[in-house]
Amino acid sequence: MSDPMRPRASLRTAVVWEVLQDALDRRVKATGRESLDVLDTGGGSGKFAVPVACLGHRVTVVDPSPNALFALERRAAEAGVADRVKGVQGDAHGLFDVAERGGYDVVLCHGVLEYVDDPAEGIRNAVAALRSEGVLSLLAAGLGGAVLARALAGHFKEARQALDDPNGRWGTGDPVPRRFTADQLTGLVEGAGLRVGAVHGVRVFADLVPGVLVDTEPGALEALLKLEEAAAELPAFHSVATQLHVLGETAGTGEAIETDGSVEA
Repeated sequence: MSDPMRPRASLRTAVVWEVLQDALDRRVKATGRESLDVLDTGGGSGKFAVPVACLGHRVTVVDPSPNALFALERRAAEAGVADRVKGVQGDAHGLFDVAERGGYDVVLCHGVLEYVDDPAEGIRNAVAALRSEGVLSLLAAGLGGAVLARALAGHFKEARQALDDPNGRWGTGDPVPRRFTADQLTGLVEGAGLRVGAVHGVRVFADLVPGVLVDTEPGALEALLKLEEAAAELPAFHSVATQLHVLGETAGTGEAIETDGSVEA
């Protein structure tokens, strides 16, 4: 399946989508089932849930916003997958009030840890929703990307504030409550009992390149996408990525994912 996102927006999502699609394909082969049960915590309007459903999987989206769930319903209907997408109102803290414990092959936790009171609890709940053999896709705001962005914009005091702040915030006007380093995220995943299979930097360059350049320069979008994909796996660029993506597996899985995309028994 081709990238489901609009061309400009794909700069922000392409790396995550490729990693996620590969993980889904591996779980299909491992389980022998063509349709997996997927839980998308904080899935909002279905930016990932609907494309996942288009691959044939059943997706439950948990989100606290009624407006987002309404948009999810509409998006799923327009894509012809309304029968495979279910939206329920809830949050990571009370996840099992609305979702099944141990009932999912794959759990998406994208853009959630930044906003929960206890990130460790949020991860534990996400992991507890997995079956004995399952995969967690974790996406969260990266500290280094915010520091770099504020510095390049000339806001040097705010960049330093973000660097020094325990939550990675650059000031009271910062809309993101919390940011993470790659080590912090992998620590949370391992602390919840998962193996870390892969770490990718997301939006390493996309947020720094002027939009007019990408939109008007012939071939620029494709070249930038390829650059993002190449840099995503390199640890040196994790520290300056706007977001960080971590893929983890339960101990029950028979395979471990390596960062180069190969599989080791």
